[in-house]
Amino acid sequence: MSRIQDTFRRLKTENRKALVGFVTAGDPDGPRSFEIVSAMCAAGLDILELGVPFSDPTADGPVIQRASARSLAGGTRLQDVLAVTARLRQDSDVPIILFSYYNPIFVYGLTRFYADAVAAGADGVLVVDLPPEESDEMTTRWPGQDLALIRLVAPTTPDERMARIAASASGFLYLVSMTGVTGSGGLDFGAIGRHADKLRALANLPVCVGFGISTTDDVAAVAAAADGVVIGSAFERLIEEHLGREDLAAILADRVRQYKAATVGAKQQGSSGTRAPEKPA
Repeated sequence: MSRIQDTFRRLKTENRKALVGFVTAGDPDGPRSFEIVSAMCAAGLDILELGVPFSDPTADGPVIQRASARSLAGGTRLQDVLAVTARLRQDSDVPIILFSYYNPIFVYGLTRFYADAVAAGADGVLVVDLPPEESDEMTTRWPGQDLALIRLVAPTTPDERMARIAASASGFLYLVSMTGVTGSGGLDFGAIGRHADKLRALANLPVCVGFGISTTDDVAAVAAAADGVVIGSAFERLIEEHLGREDLAAILADRVRQYKAATVGAKQQGSSGTRAPEKPA
């Protein structure tokens, strides 16, 4: 059983949904970035999405764009992200998903990437700009199935295409909560529930929802409609707002604990979920 599968099965027995946290590796710098991700995992993060910085992150909003810029300015490259993964794996069993655009992986080498990612202890990869129709170029170079390929599904994805995407995915499915980029606001929890219900009926995989989730009320409402909640911009915003703080890692760990508490006991509501009143997390 993979670490991803084991995590979702354990959470189900605990009546809890997965808290999936994204941060850009190397932000704000190498040493502090490792402190941050290590503290977040120790604080109870269920799955870590470790972002590979990229110069043109078109799916991401300004907060994550600036995080990528800070990381790249510090010299972070894909091999550095893999090194962080290997170092984390020495002390943590938290599943690690490498979140990247296709260009860094292509330049690194498709077969080499698979081998090095698996050796480092990564559990999956999400390539945000690689559609299923073009992903064979990458996956046919992979000699095994030890790296889950996380697929994205948009709220505008037609049913037939949704089924094709679900059939080729592994690990879990990432349901985008809205049209737009990461960090956007305006969540419609009823629509999220309906889309999650439809996707879950098509795939024998957990469904995690991300984009635009920032408050503990957001987390609780989305957790009632999905198997997991993905948070990225809110974590990166915390980093950006506290760049000069020596206790930066502790600040991120405390926010993980707040979000995690909101996933406990969230019962599946699907399309009946309603918009929760928002409050600062």
